[in-house]
Amino acid sequence: MSNVPSRSSRRSTPDASKLAEVRGRFTATLLAVLLCALAPAAQAQAAPPAAQLDFGGLQRTYYLHLPPGPPTGLVVNMHAAGQTGQQHAALTHYDAVADAHGYVVVYPDGIDFSWADGRGASVPDRTGVDDVGFLAALVDRLTAEYAIPPGRVFATGLSAGGFMANRLACERADMFAAIAPIGATLGDQVACNPARPVSVLTSQGTVDPIVPFHGGPMVGRGGPSTILAAYAVVDRWRELNDCEPDPVIAPVPGSGDGTSAERVSYACAAGTEVVFLRVDGGGHTWPGAPEILPANQVGPATRAFDASEVSAQFFDAHGR
Repeated sequence: MSNVPSRSSRRSTPDASKLAEVRGRFTATLLAVLLCALAPAAQAQAAPPAAQLDFGGLQRTYYLHLPPGPPTGLVVNMHAAGQTGQQHAALTHYDAVADAHGYVVVYPDGIDFSWADGRGASVPDRTGVDDVGFLAALVDRLTAEYAIPPGRVFATGLSAGGFMANRLACERADMFAAIAPIGATLGDQVACNPARPVSVLTSQGTVDPIVPFHGGPMVGRGGPSTILAAYAVVDRWRELNDCEPDPVIAPVPGSGDGTSAERVSYACAAGTEVVFLRVDGGGHTWPGAPEILPANQVGPATRAFDASEVSAQFFDAHGR
């Protein structure tokens, strides 16, 4: 039984037709609106060219942003299904945050606009793409090229990118010191046996229509899957990291947008920490990002905190 306090009762699981309808509306709207939102910037300034890395017989691409001074670490920031790395960079405004904290930040592109995050719900998953291997090879390249300090590699991402961040921590805890998955949990059949404790900050909205807060069946861009509830993945990381049983619970100051947030944190082994930012009334969004998607498609955005800044501060405190 979870030790994390819960103030919501379990909702009924939407039927498959409604989930499929949400999936279709979400994907179409995401691509159309993001392209429209990014068009003015693209006209004003040419987009930086994608860098390339050949891995597993595939030519993989990524976008890289360097801080103005010596790097303090590397953040791998992964897009949601249906997006690209460049679109995710614009959505999360992580370049500016990375500059303030001294991070090199890389935005890799997933095959078919998604990731092999272990749920079996994407083209890369179903075709055997080794995204864990690709991202590890990318980290190896960048840490060597830019002299990233040891123990200062982190991962974050939204939705499918957040599921991928969780998988990276499960399989490459030797490489990633901390992760910050947003709007994502973990597939219920995904093995998670990290070689060492990993600090985890995760956030999810209670009315997320894409990734159900209480877990169970979901339908994303690639197809159906079954996932852990938000509290269940927090409990999984608590167990894996040998955390203290009692959390520190603190409200996050509200912003008057109709949502509210609560920070639940656990002290864990080897100086690690597990933090859950629960957003009551929040939807499937990147907290603090511009509202470029209609709330009736993905639920309300919250301005109670900025996921980019909060994740960077978390990474500052949880290197090895």
